Amino acid sequence: MSVARITTMNLKSKEDADRIEETYKTNAPTEFSEAEQLLEVRVDDTTLMFVSLYSDDAAMERASASRSKRMDLNKDVIEKVDGKTGNVILNHKN
Repeated sequence: MSVARITTMNLKSKEDADRIEETYKTNAPTEFSEAEQLLEVRVDDTTLMFVSLYSDDAAMERASASRSKRMDLNKDVIEKVDGKTGNVILNHKN
């Protein structure tokens, strides 16, 4: 069963969110190479949501180093981070 990591990030400004949006879009596929699926959602001007699906907890844990590095690089522009993990119950694709 796949597992998901969902991270919602509130940034200090629209410009900070724009920059993180672009760098994630460009770099995440290689930074999180074990992810089965990566989603980035722009909620509003300063809020981004990231959803990563992994084959299992071990794969998600191996990605934690890359996640920590990315968070550390952006710590000065992050106002708030909320993270959740859980088992994927439905992953429907048309």
